[in-house]
Parts: sequence; C-alpha cells; structure tokens
Amino acid sequence: MQLIDTHVHLNFESFQADLPDVAQAWRDAGVVRLVHSCVEPSEFPRIQAIADGFPEISFAVGLHPLDADKWTDQTAAQIRDLAQSDQRVVAIGEMGLDFYKADDQDRQVEVFRSQLAIAHDLGLPIIVHCRDAAVAMQHILIEFFEHVGSVSGVMHCWSGTPEETQGFLDLGFYVSFSGIVTFKNAHQVQASAQHVPSDRLLIETDCPFLSPVPKRKERRNQPAHVRFVAEKLAELRGVSLEAIATQTTQNACRLFGITVPDVYANAKG
Repeated sequence: MQLIDTHVHLNFESFQADLPDVAQAWRDAGVVRLVHSCVEPSEFPRIQAIADGFPEISFAVGLHPLDADKWTDQTAAQIRDLAQSDQRVVAIGEMGLDFYKADDQDRQVEVFRSQLAIAHDLGLPIIVHCRDAAVAMQHILIEFFEHVGSVSGVMHCWSGTPEETQGFLDLGFYVSFSGIVTFKNAHQVQASAQHVPSDRLLIETDCPFLSPVPKRKERRNQPAHVRFVAEKLAELRGVSLEAIATQTTQNACRLFGITVPDVYANAKG
C-alpha cells in the first residue's frame, strides 16, 4: 500500500533533532511521496536541503496569507525565480486567504492574486489555505479564470461546508483532508469528506500540526500519521483503506506531476 502526504512542514524546529527517524517511520507506514509546503520564500533553502536528504520529497514555494505583510515589490519575482530554479518545485504555495480575526483582508487579496498570476504563468498548481474566506476566494478565482485563465490546485487542510466544497469542486480543485477529519465533533468536515468525488480527494498531515485520532496526545504530528487520515476517509466513504490509498496516490501524482519512486515500486504496507 502506498500513501502520499500532500502537505508537510518538516523544516519546522520540532523535526530538527530526529528527522531521519521520522523518515523511517513514514516509510514503514507506506508513505512513498511527500509534498513540502512553504510559508514564506526565505524557507526555500532549508526545504531544498531537506529534499536533498530525502528524495521522495517534492516541494512548493509561496507566501502564506498570514504573512501577507512580508510581501514586497520583489517577492513576486523571488517566488517566480525560485519556482524555476529547481525541478522538484511542483506547486506555488501555500497561499490564499485567512480572514479569521484578520485586519488586512485587502492586502491578503492582493497577494493572493499576485501568486495566482505566477502559478498561471508557470503552469503550476496552487496549494490553497482558506479560512473563513470561502466566498471571497471563490469570487476571486472566478474573476481570475474569466479574465486571465484557469489554474489547478488543492484546498489544503479543508474544513469547509459541503456547499463551500462544491464551489471549489466546480472550479476544478482537489480537496485535501487532514487529521481534523478524525476528530469526534468534526461533523462538517466529515460531511465534506463524504461529498468529494474520488478523483478529487487528497490526504495530508499538515505536520507538525493537527495530530489525528488516535495520536491526539502527541503534540507533534508526523507524515506516518497520514495513514490514520486515510483510514478515517475509508470509514466515512464505505470503502477499503487500500482503495483510498490507491485513489489519493493517483490523484496526487496527477495534480503535482509526480511519480512513485522506483525504490517503492514493489513496496508493501
């Protein structure tokens, strides 16, 4: 069985002491590919260095909406140049809108639009962070698609309603679920997880955050735990774990233009 964790942050301090052990754990769990997200471009060298040591890692470059104040006149060119500097870059992100307690919504929208343009120009998918901003984001995407062109992408760590989910599905997006879907009272997220078509479904940990059940007591989440997300999706959707693993792996490969490494071609899990 093969799994792909489509959203990790292994460059965070909590992984510095034991990353080789964490890697062995994800390999033992059947995780054959990982997509490393990027909060801000300054992280890029560290993310590259991690990928140098673990060839199953691809990555993105972008600016998180909660860091929109760090956007300068040079940031767009920096993201564009970094995205073109390494063939392991498979997406722009994470990017998006986070209107939860935000007082910089206009700035976030401006930065989001700028990164949409980069992704469109480079033909790369986007990794989208969206919190309390689904309606605004859908309007921006529709306008961009009509006047500039479409982009592909994934709504990462999705927690929206089925109705909001359908809006992004209508725009061609994939939807990725994290450990939140395993939480006892996450009824809205679980309903959305049942709603997404099989060919648009992805899984992630968003580690080191959001440890899934039954690992909630572990403060640090890790890629090996993506298996628990897959197990919950299998339960919710009434299919086997193997079916979820196969489908989400195929979907991740399609979206990000990646393949399962040969070293894992005959792996069992």
